Amino acid sequence: MSEFVRATLLLYRQALQATGSSLIRNWILIIAVIALTIFMFLITGVARPLGMLGGFLLGAANAFAVGALLGLLEQAVMSTRRMTWEDLWQAAGQYFWDVLTIGFIVLLPLQFLELGMQNNPYGPMIVSAIFFLLFLLLNPVPEIIYQSRLGSPLDSLKESYEFVLENWIEWFLPLAFVLAPFGLSFFFGISSQGGRLSGLDFLQLLQLPLAILSQLFQFFGFSSSLATVMVLLFTPIGVVAMMLFRGFLFKALHGSSRRQRQFRARSL
Repeated sequence: MSEFVRATLLLYRQALQATGSSLIRNWILIIAVIALTIFMFLITGVARPLGMLGGFLLGAANAFAVGALLGLLEQAVMSTRRMTWEDLWQAAGQYFWDVLTIGFIVLLPLQFLELGMQNNPYGPMIVSAIFFLLFLLLNPVPEIIYQSRLGSPLDSLKESYEFVLENWIEWFLPLAFVLAPFGLSFFFGISSQGGRLSGLDFLQLLQLPLAILSQLFQFFGFSSSLATVMVLLFTPIGVVAMMLFRGFLFKALHGSSRRQRQFRARSL
């Protein structure tokens, strides 16, 4: 057990160091998150009164935003080259179909499930439990899309399931640690919303850093107006740091076994 703890702590330390270096080197990612957030809010305002057509428009916009972000993360995590403004244009449209297809595969059955459970007194509980399960099993899908690059959506879902079964402790421990101060209600709220698109929801990516920063600034006694300004300023940085850490952690876990990591930790 002590070897496992030591190897896991070393894994997190290396992922944090890589995240810090990449964040400084690829600060353009923060600008990209701000621009994509503005884009998503504009599209949401346009799509809201359009009914079903608006839903398709919003889904396509989300796939574009998430796909572009994953393309930029691929550059930041898989390469040591400093990101340039040209990379922003090259990432536009990247992984669009991957995100859209996986979202469709997950979303359509869940919509039928929700409709079928409307008259069931246990329906909301059953649906929430399924959303929670999907949130766990499909959580690493974003990293699989831009690191494994399998091409087939079904293969991506299969690899996500296998990855979680093998690495669930190392993968979810940081999330549990961060969410511990908020209690289980916040965690289940995140999971129930994320199950619909397997975590591939751009506006949801803002939710966790936004909530953490809001609580943090309130704890330190910031006034509500100042806290709001600080949260808006630091949330894009938090999103980038979170996704970079996930990317480097996935890269380390996917490229080694638990036994290999323990052997490496003993030699250090």
